[in-house]
Amino acid sequence: MRGLLSRVIVLAEGLYSSTAPAKYAVALAKTFGTEVTAVYAVDMAAIRHLSSARIFIDEESEEYERSLEETGRRRLAFVEELARVKGVRIGTRLLKGSIADSVLRLAEESEADCILLGGWEHNRDFRDIIIEANREIANLARCPVLFVEDRNAELVYGSLADG
Repeated sequence: MRGLLSRVIVLAEGLYSSTAPAKYAVALAKTFGTEVTAVYAVDMAAIRHLSSARIFIDEESEEYERSLEETGRRRLAFVEELARVKGVRIGTRLLKGSIADSVLRLAEESEADCILLGGWEHNRDFRDIIIEANREIANLARCPVLFVEDRNAELVYGSLADG
């Protein structure tokens, strides 16, 4: 029988909202050997919406998509670095699609035991996207969803020995 937190998905979307769950995921990996996959989803639905509303022309949509992909690679590299410092390896996935759909699909496919989410994003424009994605994930996930609070994650991560 597999352990309760053998395999977790951590959403690495926002700069501030993903730091706490990423640190908590690293702590789970180091303490319990949890298999962690950090996920960033390029929100293609938002890009299509901006294009169909004629806010973006095709070139701008492509540029915005490339920008989101680069942002995703940076966020995932940040989570990998948090893990490396503590001597842990984690997986990363850069996906395309709606944030919630991408996370939920991966959780199903990988048989994740839990999805870790953060709560608050300081960037007002991005905050609404994160809140909506978190709400949808929490409502539709077939596995438990854990919202990780900054202070607790920092204490747990900080207590780990460096690798």
